[in-house]
Amino acid sequence: MAAKRITQETFDDVVQENIVEFGMDPEEALADAIQQFESQGVDLSNIVKVAPNPTAENGPEQKHAILQTLDSLQKALLNTNSDQVDELLVSFAKQCRKELAVRYLAGQKGAYSTVLAACRRAVEGHCSMLKALQALAALLDGQPDLLEACGRELVLQALRESGPEEAELTLAAVRCVRHACLKHERNRQELVQAGVLGLLTSAIQRHGERAEVVREACLGLRVMTFDDDIRVPFGHAHDHAKSIVVEHNGLGVLIEAAKAFTDNCDVLSEICATLARLSVRNEFCQDIVDLGGLNFIVALLADSIDHQDLVKQVLSAIRAIAGNDDVKDAIVNAGGTDLIVLAMSRHLGSPQVCEQSCAALCMLALRKPENCRVIMEGGGALAALQAMKAHPREAGVQKQACMLIRNLVAHSQDFSQPILDLGAESLIAEARATHRDCDDVAKAALRDLGCKVELRELWTGQKGSLAR
Repeated sequence: MAAKRITQETFDDVVQENIVEFGMDPEEALADAIQQFESQGVDLSNIVKVAPNPTAENGPEQKHAILQTLDSLQKALLNTNSDQVDELLVSFAKQCRKELAVRYLAGQKGAYSTVLAACRRAVEGHCSMLKALQALAALLDGQPDLLEACGRELVLQALRESGPEEAELTLAAVRCVRHACLKHERNRQELVQAGVLGLLTSAIQRHGERAEVVREACLGLRVMTFDDDIRVPFGHAHDHAKSIVVEHNGLGVLIEAAKAFTDNCDVLSEICATLARLSVRNEFCQDIVDLGGLNFIVALLADSIDHQDLVKQVLSAIRAIAGNDDVKDAIVNAGGTDLIVLAMSRHLGSPQVCEQSCAALCMLALRKPENCRVIMEGGGALAALQAMKAHPREAGVQKQACMLIRNLVAHSQDFSQPILDLGAESLIAEARATHRDCDDVAKAALRDLGCKVELRELWTGQKGSLAR
């Protein structure tokens, strides 16, 4: 059942009633209103929850700060006061960044058309395009439905026309694209048709020395490969990933860009995460190897083994490109398995690293008996079982570890007893009992280990009468 919603006006009226009718101070009135609505099952995530300043009795209605700024911005645009418009755009963006509720309230009160008017004025030279786009990006965060055709064209125009010396303008435009496309398939498809993929890859090349631009452009490219809009039955995520690689040399652009940021973990994390999202076809995985990406990734894992967030993204990239059987062998030959086991052992307390490590080893072991031997000799099975012990409540860790164990023994029965001697049976049985998602893979792992598994025949395929 959908959560109940109320308007900002309804919430504010209850707060004001608490103050006027019940003599509460503003903070008390606010807390009581929140408690009252939450006890009724009302979702207040879209409500600005700020205690009003004391006002004179029967005085003018007090507006929230964001609405006061919006009113002032609208007046300044009418008066064509460029300095004041720029100042108000900065203030508006700063307030919008505080929380979604503030942005939502502004959006409900016509902020999008006002900011778009500022963008048009900026095209005419009457105010700063940079500040207008920064305000638009802040407003669109979490509200992609606000963007329409005129807004899309203004953002694309800014991306097309921003030069190498206008990195901040490019950054603001790319951020608009990202916020407009997250969980919004229509915006994604229309922007892609208008050429945004080429503009994003060009931004990385044009501003290759600017960490924030490269990082944001990687995020923008990655969002284009998402299938996260629940309103759309089928997205174009695969087509967009293919276009980035084939039509815009996305893999080469990313691998080349990484060379400029050997000491910047944030940028390298985004590049690795984006490479993983683009590894959607067998040949793309091989392309990454041919472009030097595998050597870079393996060296990065070795050099950054203590940086947990970066390690997680590097492991994700290894897992993705290991979908190609030839690349599996290349990863193992490059010493990747030992580094993956080391990463899991070093960050045993991180369920994300443990899950990605098990998943990467699982891919390397799939259909590869020789790789299974290398993983076993390198302590991969022991590390996976230690991860299961460390994170019994994490379904992802348990599932990937079970799948790894199964792949290790599926074609190499000699490994079954050594793995059982490490206590695998009880850990896998516990995973099966605790997590419904693990039932099938846990049963398969136990069966391939030679353990006794109760297999229930759910349906025999025979006709029979239905009891009424």
